[in-house]
Amino acid sequence: MKRISMIAAALSAAVVMQAQQATTASKTAPPTLIKNATVMTVTKGTMENTDILLENGKISKIGKNLSAPAGATVIDGTGKWVMPGIIDPHSHMMADAINEGSLSVTSMVRMTDVLNPTAENILRALAGGVTTINLLHGSANTIGGQNAVLKLKYGEDASQMLFPGAEPGIKFALGENVTRKNSGGGRGDATPKRYPFTRMGQEEVIRDAFTRAKDYKADWDEYKARTAKGEKNLVAPRRDLELEPLVEVLEGKRMVHAHSYRADEMLMLLEVAKEFGFKVQTLQHGLEGYKIASEIAAAGTGLSTFADEWSYKIEAYDAIPYNVAILMRHGVVATVNSDSDERIRRLNIDAAKMMRYGGLTEDEALKTITYNGALQLGVQAKVGSLEVGKDADLAIWNAHPLSVYASVDKTFIDGAVFWDREKDKAMRENMAKERADLEKQDQPQARRTNAILPLGGTK
Repeated sequence: MKRISMIAAALSAAVVMQAQQATTASKTAPPTLIKNATVMTVTKGTMENTDILLENGKISKIGKNLSAPAGATVIDGTGKWVMPGIIDPHSHMMADAINEGSLSVTSMVRMTDVLNPTAENILRALAGGVTTINLLHGSANTIGGQNAVLKLKYGEDASQMLFPGAEPGIKFALGENVTRKNSGGGRGDATPKRYPFTRMGQEEVIRDAFTRAKDYKADWDEYKARTAKGEKNLVAPRRDLELEPLVEVLEGKRMVHAHSYRADEMLMLLEVAKEFGFKVQTLQHGLEGYKIASEIAAAGTGLSTFADEWSYKIEAYDAIPYNVAILMRHGVVATVNSDSDERIRRLNIDAAKMMRYGGLTEDEALKTITYNGALQLGVQAKVGSLEVGKDADLAIWNAHPLSVYASVDKTFIDGAVFWDREKDKAMRENMAKERADLEKQDQPQARRTNAILPLGGTK
C-alpha cells in the first residue's frame, strides 16, 4: 500500500505540474512565429511555405518571410501542417453529471455548475488538436439543461475555460432516450414510468412548455411596460427558472441543440419550432437527416452527426455514411462530432472519411470539424478558420491532418501552448524514472528494516 500511495502521489504531482505549466503559459504567452509551414486556413485555401504570427492571443499576420518581433518564440514549421483548432459540437467531457433525468423538462439546470477542469481526457483531446467543445446535457429529457461552450485550457479554472461571448444554448432530445424503453421505466418494468412514454407525448411536452413560456413572457412584458409608464406599487411576476431559458429561446437569445435520429421526429420539432416562432439551431446526431435535407435547409437548421456509427439501436438503423455530404450539398451547415471522450481524439480521421463517402473537397471535409462547428455555436467571428484577427486557436501537425499517420506536435489556445508532444514525452520519461526510483525504495529489505520490532527488541 505504501508503494502504491507513493506512486499515485508522484503521478498526481506530475499532472498538477503540467496543469500549472499550462496556466503559466496562458497568462504569459510571448509572441509566436511559425515559419515555413503549410497553412490550412479552411476558408481561404491552403498556403504552402507560409508563416503565421501569433500575438496577444490573436492571429496577427499570415504570409511569407514574416519577421519575428522581440521576444518571440520561433517555430520551424518546415514539413509541418497548421490548421485551426478542432471544434467538437457535441461533447460530455469534463462534466461531473450528464443527465438530470427526474423530470421531462429540466431547463433550469446548467452544465456550468458541474465542470471538472482537471479531467484527464482534456489532455487527450488537446493531443488530437481539439480546442473548443460544446458541452451538452444528456438526452434523458425532452427539454434538458443548458449547455456550456468551452475552450480546453487545461490547468486553468473552470470559469477561465468558458468561451467568451459564445451563444448560450439548451439541449432538447427526442426518441428512445427520452421514452427510456431500454433503460428502466418501460413496459414490463416495475420502475415507475416518467411522462412522456411515446413520441406523441414528447411533442406535447414541448408544446406545453412553450405555451407556459409565452404566458410567462407576456406577464413580464406587461409588468415592464407598466413600470416604464411610471405605475407604482406593482408586484413583479414570480420568477420561474424553468421558463426563463425557454423565453430566451423565444427571443432568439438561446440556441436549441436537439438530440434526434428519425426523420419524422426531426420534422415534428421543426414544425413545432415554426409554430412557436423559434429556431432549432442544430439537430444532434440526426442520422436520418439525409431523408429531409431540403426541409432542414429551409429551416436554417444545422446538423451535427457521426461519421460512420449506426445500428447500435433501432432508431439508428437507417444511417448511411453519406449523410453529411448529402446535407451539405443541400446547403445545410453540417458537422462531425464525437459524443465520446475517446472518439474526440480522432475527429480529423472522421473528417477524412467525408471525402471518401460523398466526395467532399479537402476544405469541405475540414469545415466539418472546424468552421461549420463555429457557425453552429455562433463563434465563427473568433474561431474555426485561420484568419488575421481571430483567436490564435490552432494545432501544428507532423503530417497532413487528414492522414491516419498524422499526429499533433503542439496545440495553441489564445496563443498559448496547451499541448506539446515533446514536453509530454519528456514528462512521461521523468515519471517512469521516478516510479522506478520509488519502487526501489520499497524493496523487501527496506520493508524488513522498518518492521515492527518484538517487545524489548533493539535494532
